[in-house]
Amino acid sequence: MTVIQDLDTLEKPLGNAVLTIGNFDGVHRGHLALFDRLKERAGAIKGYSVVMTFEPHPTKVMMPGNGPPLITPTEQKLALIKGAGIDIIFCIPFTREFAAISAQDFVQDILVGKIGIKEIVVGYDYSFGNKREGDIALLKEMGERLGYKVHVVPPVHYEDMLVSSTSIRHLVQQGNLSKAKKLLGRDYQIAGTVVKGKNRGGRLLGFATANLEVIDELVPKEGVYAVKAIVNEQTYNALTNIGHNPTFGEGPLSVETHFLDFSGDLLGKTLRLNFIKRIRDEKTFKSAKALSDQISKDVLQAREILGEHQNARPGSEFQG
Repeated sequence: MTVIQDLDTLEKPLGNAVLTIGNFDGVHRGHLALFDRLKERAGAIKGYSVVMTFEPHPTKVMMPGNGPPLITPTEQKLALIKGAGIDIIFCIPFTREFAAISAQDFVQDILVGKIGIKEIVVGYDYSFGNKREGDIALLKEMGERLGYKVHVVPPVHYEDMLVSSTSIRHLVQQGNLSKAKKLLGRDYQIAGTVVKGKNRGGRLLGFATANLEVIDELVPKEGVYAVKAIVNEQTYNALTNIGHNPTFGEGPLSVETHFLDFSGDLLGKTLRLNFIKRIRDEKTFKSAKALSDQISKDVLQAREILGEHQNARPGSEFQG
């Protein structure tokens, strides 16, 4: 897979490019349906499957401070697209100048002139260009003139829900990680760096924790979760608490992880957490002893959940 961040580095158009365009936040089942059609058409014309996405997310440029929290940071998003088997990714810097390009100029000068598309695959509700003036009808009309084909992929539903980034955000924020997984096609993951905490976990409670400085914008609802923790490409069973530690007085939001079968110095290391199931709400306990007793019960429940998860889905989780 090739990642191209500057269109000007293309010396000539690609040969037989089949392209799709979008933010692809979450790289969920709906996006994967687009990619499957993309690869199918690229194979049919012996060409390249090409994905165009943007950095930063356009809402962060056009509506600073008002955009939704992203499901996938850029690095993870690109890794997931790569994992879907795409040949070439254009990760284009999104600026107000880029946003001002008209839909017609975008198609004629960039998609056809610069990239050389022969076919384009889009979702059923796709729009583009300055003030979203471009739509599927315009794509088809220009395709007849400029010599490319347009393929439209219908909406994807899973059980009773439309698969969308918005739906997934709501589920994660509600702590419904099991349902979010169904729409994503994988466990929801956050990542960050292990930083020094207050040392209460091991000293007061008997359960040492790794405190995570999270890079992700979308953090699950406060509470206790059974997770798979990934360090140095090794996966461990773990228990994660997201919250404000109310038993010790309200503090800033923290993400603390207790490893069930691992001990060692993790300070400064990158830690990724795959959320398997929510166990309970965070709550205030009358004493550190009462909290420690509850954590013991949480650990037992997490072991049961993670054991069942391992038996049901051996070796199938994406670690991106």
